[in-house]
Amino acid sequence: MKKTTFFVKTSSLSSYKSLLRRVLVSIILLNNSFSFTFSQSSKSEEYRFETISGSVDGYMDGDVKQALFRTPEGITVDSKGNIFITEYWTTVVRKISHDGMVSVLAGMGNEPGSLNGVGSEARFNKPHGLVVVGDSVIYVCDMKSHTIRKVTYGGVVTTYAGVMDKQGSEDGFRTNATFNQPEAIAVNSKGELFVADSYNFTIRKIALNGEVTTFAGIAGKEGYADGKGSKSLFNKPLGIAIDGKDNIYVADSDYDGKGGNSLIRKISPKGFVSTFAGIPMKAGHVDGKTKDSQFDRPVGITVSSDGVIFVADTKACLIRKIDTNGNVTTIGGTYLESKSVDGIGANARFADPQSIAVDKDGNLYITDTFAGKIRKGVKMKK
Repeated sequence: MKKTTFFVKTSSLSSYKSLLRRVLVSIILLNNSFSFTFSQSSKSEEYRFETISGSVDGYMDGDVKQALFRTPEGITVDSKGNIFITEYWTTVVRKISHDGMVSVLAGMGNEPGSLNGVGSEARFNKPHGLVVVGDSVIYVCDMKSHTIRKVTYGGVVTTYAGVMDKQGSEDGFRTNATFNQPEAIAVNSKGELFVADSYNFTIRKIALNGEVTTFAGIAGKEGYADGKGSKSLFNKPLGIAIDGKDNIYVADSDYDGKGGNSLIRKISPKGFVSTFAGIPMKAGHVDGKTKDSQFDRPVGITVSSDGVIFVADTKACLIRKIDTNGNVTTIGGTYLESKSVDGIGANARFADPQSIAVDKDGNLYITDTFAGKIRKGVKMKK
């Protein structure tokens, strides 16, 4: 319907009311001949952020209300609501079961190392990103061991890819390939794994046959360039997520705090890299369309089943959302206010949120790293 705007000049309130009555009568009389559509803004989504577990810096298992965490960094959730967390300094993989109990799945607290084994026999060296596959195994980026570790739900730990304690960028079969402090990992619909090999500045692929290849970027060369495969450059890929169409999203941040891209990059299934959101080399906090938005050292990233992207904008202390129409909004926290406070939207606060995951119902799970807490974001309706 063509939109028509009327400009009315009235000399008195009474004449204005008279005109208004005539317009209303005309609308009622014409209603039998025309269909009118009135625009109403849809209910905006808000998120309530609450603490699942953790209160002060510490290390304790038990009920979620009493459990303590120290530097929780990676987080993932399975289809049954079990949450798995890596702790960077205590060098363990923790589990929060769906019934609210916290336990160590693998590793020994505060004893870093590079050992395979079962449960507390195993050792990790600064684990970060992790992903659940098939509600049966977890793949963990063991950063300082330069490996990808495989952990079963029974706590059996093996080295899946990389050579223990050997950094490098060699492609090849998974147990011969080398990595350089991999920080994040994701799985596509085929079961292929993709790794943010952060200090190589590349995205690596682990195929189903075990072959490791460099999917995007150039090993040892940081920077910014869009393009296919080795035509692209990353400054420091820290987070990775994959949508239902096997598009890959990368939180491309900065190299050792020297300033960097602060972007969300997109990689097509065929390996073409483009800039999805943010402005290259321009860190900040701007909402709006993806091309106009700004991020400040994003690290965590996840994609919901309906294609909505959520970002833990770490240095900014914010939780950001990118909807399927390309709109970037801030759904939690206040820019650069590093605290840990529960609340709705901007009333919530975060202290270096490192990683983010989303469950099948659209709830968010966040490692609030400096606060030593595991937080949850529940979608609300106004």
